[in-house]
Amino acid sequence: MDSKLLPEGVERCSFGMFILWMLPWLAILAWGGLAAVLCLVKGLNQTNMSNVFAFALWIVFDLGVIALGAGAFFSGFLTYVVGKKELKNIINAAVIIGFICYSGATAMLGIDIGQPIRGWFIFWHANIHSMLVEVSFCITCYLGVLIVEFVPIILENRKLDQIKELHIFGHNLHHIMGVIAASGTFLSFFHQGSLGGMFGVMYGRPFAARDGFYIWPWTFFLFVLSAIASGPCFTIICTKLTELLTRKKLVPDNAIQLLAKVSGWLLSLYMVLKIADTLVWIYDIAPRAGFKFMDFYREGPYGVWMVAAELFVCGIIPAIMLMTPKIRENQGMLVTACLLNCTGIILNRFVFIIVTLAIPVMPFDRFLSYLPTWQEWAIGFAVIAYGFIVFSLSYRYLPVFPKERELNPIAG
Repeated sequence: MDSKLLPEGVERCSFGMFILWMLPWLAILAWGGLAAVLCLVKGLNQTNMSNVFAFALWIVFDLGVIALGAGAFFSGFLTYVVGKKELKNIINAAVIIGFICYSGATAMLGIDIGQPIRGWFIFWHANIHSMLVEVSFCITCYLGVLIVEFVPIILENRKLDQIKELHIFGHNLHHIMGVIAASGTFLSFFHQGSLGGMFGVMYGRPFAARDGFYIWPWTFFLFVLSAIASGPCFTIICTKLTELLTRKKLVPDNAIQLLAKVSGWLLSLYMVLKIADTLVWIYDIAPRAGFKFMDFYREGPYGVWMVAAELFVCGIIPAIMLMTPKIRENQGMLVTACLLNCTGIILNRFVFIIVTLAIPVMPFDRFLSYLPTWQEWAIGFAVIAYGFIVFSLSYRYLPVFPKERELNPIAG
C-alpha cells in the first residue's frame, strides 16, 4: 500500500502489521490526550501538585528526557565539530531521538504551566534574574535547531527526494550542519547547566544547595556532564531496541563502540566529581546549615539506598563496564551498562526534584512524599508513546540508518 514511500533497497514489515504495532502507542497517546484536556479545562487540581510540590512527576519526566536527549547535541558535536566520521552512521537516529525528547518535554511543559496561552509571557515579560528564563529560551531555540537538523532527514524520503527543489534544499542544509551542530552544543550546554544550577542556588533547601565556582553552583556543571554521559547511552539503547524488533543489524559496531567508550569515560569523570560533591555536602555544606547527613533520610521512602543506587549501582558499575573493551563488546553487557547509566541519571533528577521538596527544613515541618494522580502518569506515558510513534514512522519511511542496506542485503 505504501511501498513507493519506503526507502529503496531495504525491507519493511507489511502495512497491516505496522498499523497493529502502532495501535497500542496511539491508545496510550489518546489516554494522555484525555488527561491533558482535563488539566487544561479543569486546571492543575487534576494533579497532586501543591504549594509544597510545585515540581512533580512531569518535571521528573521533563528533566529526564532532556538529559537523555543530550545524545543529539553531543553526537552532533562529535560528528561535525570534532570530526568523528564513523558516527554519521548513527547521527540521524540521535537527531530524531533528540527531537522526540525536546518536543515531548516542551509539550509537557505547555500543560504544566496550566495556561499555555500565556506561555509567551516567558519571552515577552522575561525575568532576567531567573535561571528558568534562560532555560526556556535555550530549550526553545534548541528545539528549533533540532527541527532544522530533522528536516534534511525527512527530505530524504523516497518521494520527497524526487522533487528537485526539495532535493537541493535538503542537500544545502547538509553543508551547514557543522554550524547548526555547534549552535546546538552552545544552547544545550547552558540550558542543561542552568537546570542544575537552579537547584544549587536554593539555599533555603540545604538538601540541594551547593557552593560553586564564580557565579555557578557545582550542580550547573554536574548536570551538563551527567547529560552528555547518559545521552549517547540512550541513543545506543534505542538503536539496539530497533535492531531487536526488526531483527536487523542497523549500525556498524565501530560507531556503537565509540559512543559507548566516550560515554564510559564521561560517566567516570562525572562519578569522580559527583562523589566529591556528595562528600563536601555531607561534611561541610549540610553541617553549616545545621543538618547531619542522616537528618535527610530519617523517615519516608527516600532512604540512603537512593545514594547507594545512584552512585554505585547506576554510576561506578556502568562506568567500569563501559570503559572495559571486553565487557562493552558483549551486546548484553553493553545494553545493561547503558540501562544502568540512564537509570542513574533519571534517579538523580528524581532526587533533586522530589526529595528536595519532600524533606522538611523547619522544626515544625513534617516529611512529605509525593503520589502522582493518574492524569500525571497518563501525560508522562503519552510522551513515551509519542516517541515510539515518531521513531517508528521515521524508521519506516526515512533512511534513518545509512548502512542498513549494506548490512542487510536483500536476497535475490
